[in-house]
Amino acid sequence: MAPNPDGSPLDDSAPDTVENPEAPERPVPEPTSEVPQVFEQDTVDAPARPPRPQLTLDFYAVSDVGRVRKDNQDSGYAGPWLLSVCDGVGGAARGDIASGTAVNELRQLDEPPGSADVLDRVNDGLHEAHVAIGHQVDQDPSLNGTSTTATVALFDGSRLALGHVGDSRAYLLRDGELSQLTNDHTFVQSLIDEGRITEVEARVHPHRNLILKALDGLHDVEPDLFALELVPGDRLFLCSDGACGVLDDARMTEILKDGSPEFCAIEMVRASLEAGSSDNVTCVVADVTEAAPDAGARDPMVVGAAADLRQRRPRALFRGHRSGDTGELEPVAAEIPEGIDYAIHADPPVDPEAMRYAPQAPPRFIWPRRLLALAVLVGLAWMVVGTAYWWSQRQYYVGEDDGVVVIYRGVEVPGLSSVHEVSDIEVADLPDGLARTIQDGIAADDYASAREKVQQIAGRVGDRDEDDAAEDEDEGLSDPLPASPTDQTSSDPTSPADSSGSASDFAPVE
Repeated sequence: MAPNPDGSPLDDSAPDTVENPEAPERPVPEPTSEVPQVFEQDTVDAPARPPRPQLTLDFYAVSDVGRVRKDNQDSGYAGPWLLSVCDGVGGAARGDIASGTAVNELRQLDEPPGSADVLDRVNDGLHEAHVAIGHQVDQDPSLNGTSTTATVALFDGSRLALGHVGDSRAYLLRDGELSQLTNDHTFVQSLIDEGRITEVEARVHPHRNLILKALDGLHDVEPDLFALELVPGDRLFLCSDGACGVLDDARMTEILKDGSPEFCAIEMVRASLEAGSSDNVTCVVADVTEAAPDAGARDPMVVGAAADLRQRRPRALFRGHRSGDTGELEPVAAEIPEGIDYAIHADPPVDPEAMRYAPQAPPRFIWPRRLLALAVLVGLAWMVVGTAYWWSQRQYYVGEDDGVVVIYRGVEVPGLSSVHEVSDIEVADLPDGLARTIQDGIAADDYASAREKVQQIAGRVGDRDEDDAAEDEDEGLSDPLPASPTDQTSSDPTSPADSSGSASDFAPVE
């Protein structure tokens, strides 16, 4: 490298080429699609994009308990800026509490867009729902095991941010084509992704309800987060698996193509139930439209378990207005006159020192009263049992014990009868029909009646005539006992037949 004429070294930072003032200017090429416009300025500002039109959502939500379940564990929400569907899981652990709690936390996102990124807001909302469910489990351990799916769509006027956990779904209908926006976090979906089963097989898979991700308040879950640009004419559809689990894409597209959001949401629920859905069904449909200059915001819609959550919570003794929670009522402006520091002038507050030394009410003896009430109940129960036992021991019946005829005292209940008197009559000496009747027991009105029946039986000793045995077997003791041959020929008033009384007095077994 040659030095400068004055002997100084060349500057390495100088450009390699030197402009020649006498060199002709190079023509600037005309801009084409391949060659963009070149400006003389070194830097240029990016061209300003035309402002995009402000979009709004025309929405409708509906939830149905279905034809099998006894309670609705789905919750749905639709508002000007937020759409959400949560499907509770837990059965006896109250999945409706989980889904309702999640929706009531997520509904706080339904606000006009601000400086925060919509995806961050969705992520924070799902985290708050997760924490709120954990608080519910801490307060009520019986809820341990409850969880919920969550599909959330937050709108900022042009873009939609989605957060997803579980198997509820979000769809987009654009230009007549339906696209599934979310991916199920289920066991069967993992089999589909691996190519082991098809979509058709997944609908009847025995483990199709096994969820891999859910909000349960215990295990932190990373939700799927993504965003997409919306254009006027788009239709959004969010649903629980009670709808998408039984309806294919073609059927859902057919329903969503025509009609208002209200018609489509209701028709989707009806079609799901007719297709045999055995689960709760929740559907949210929203149309993306250009905002009218004078269009006002619609009231949000809360459906499913979230709408009934307050009604199922225990209420205090003094309830608020029947229209709902008094916490949502506007506070009443104070109208206390000046110089008075309490509300009711005729009832001034008690001086704390006076209250401190005021006479106290005597103790109310709560536990002694409870013990006394328990003792009274035990006494009444003992009286009832004693009366029943006393009555049973005044009853008698004729039966058999160790092969002989005896008189029992009591009723024919184990433990409530005992042998009162033993006769010398062998059951083996009696006709077969009469012997079986005695073994079953012959009721008597009192002890005298029982002795009379034993005397009647004594007159049948040795009488084993086959005709009499057949008559006893068929009719038991319902007919008068025939006298023995000896009794029929005897006219002595002191004979056994006379001493035992008339045979017609023998009572049948009752």
